[in-house]
Amino acid sequence: MKYVVILADGMADYPVAELGGKTPLGYAHTPHMDGLAGRGLLGTVKTVPEGFPPGSDVANLSVLGYDPRECYTGRAPLEAASMGVKLGPEDVAFRCNLVTLSEDKPYAARKMLDYSAGEISSGEAGEIVSAVQKRLGSDNLTFYPGVGYRHLMVWRGGPADTVLTPPHDISGRVIRDYLPQGEGAQKLLALMEESARFLPAEPVNRRRMASGKNPANSVWFWGQGRRPQLIPFRDRFGLAGSVIAAVDLIRGIGVLAGMRVPAVPGATGNIHTNYLGKAKAALDELAGGGDFAFIHIEAADEAGHQGDLQAKVRAIEEIDAKVVGEVLRGLKENHPDWRVMVLPDHPTPLAIRTHTAEPVPFVMVDSKTPAAGTGRGFTEEAVQKAGLFFAAGWELLPYFLGTCS
Repeated sequence: MKYVVILADGMADYPVAELGGKTPLGYAHTPHMDGLAGRGLLGTVKTVPEGFPPGSDVANLSVLGYDPRECYTGRAPLEAASMGVKLGPEDVAFRCNLVTLSEDKPYAARKMLDYSAGEISSGEAGEIVSAVQKRLGSDNLTFYPGVGYRHLMVWRGGPADTVLTPPHDISGRVIRDYLPQGEGAQKLLALMEESARFLPAEPVNRRRMASGKNPANSVWFWGQGRRPQLIPFRDRFGLAGSVIAAVDLIRGIGVLAGMRVPAVPGATGNIHTNYLGKAKAALDELAGGGDFAFIHIEAADEAGHQGDLQAKVRAIEEIDAKVVGEVLRGLKENHPDWRVMVLPDHPTPLAIRTHTAEPVPFVMVDSKTPAAGTGRGFTEEAVQKAGLFFAAGWELLPYFLGTCS
């Protein structure tokens, strides 16, 4: 049996007036997901336990069968694992975004104009992070380049309980009420303010501004934590698993779970990602002896954070055509026994441009499910009517691995 989970990050949403009261998922042309829904099991799952932040870190741990209440220590340590950054027991990793702030003074009066610094490329960002390391790095502080606007800082002996805010939660807002608070806050704020003094003059930013792009004119810290421990996926489920993802967060979960994490050329973590490449990588992993492939696609989530309705609909359609459709084709041609599940990890509603903790829809089908279906589509409304509900998200994967009928 071959198992594939296709996770469209942030795909779930609220009804949108411009779409005639439909959600982006309900409006988008998704014949492959609808085909699965017409013949498979539909339901909803709560991926974020009460009291936890509704982030992709917590939600994806749940979808992969891990109880965040037992293993979650923060987002950044997961990304560190993907980047090959070894954390000692007293090290604290921080997510370090490159962001675009307004030029108001003082620093606290600035607005969060763009949490992704204009979707800065990894190459440009690498130059920025190198400059940040040169100016702000020390024996206790090290900055590591990641993907796009997503980077890492490790503070040796640093605090793990500082109150920090994800920048994508405060788009368009004055940052005063969202600056670091608690232990270590003064040091972190000083680093952020100092970065805003020298980054505008960096050659990368001069080139970006000259071409009308948002500059990466400040760093922003959040998602901190110490090194977590995960039981290997094979030990938990007896399966050889692979994680296919662009972003370090999801790749890091795979690394910590002892799964294969192949690189996909052109995988970007936004709407311009290599969808077909991700599907092919998953099929190659299964053909090479793997039992389980987890495909993560970030595009719909990024569109939700940016409030871009058309981009979100387009991302969902691309995922359906180039990931779901391609995976189904490959499974049918090469494997007699297979199971597929499609779901988001959390909603990222366009109306609020950030994550929520509400239950998300899922559909699961296996090769033995009769082809004749009900004609229902894969929408938030349809799954509510199905009635199947998992209150503990980490119980969904064992169910999927055990039965689809």
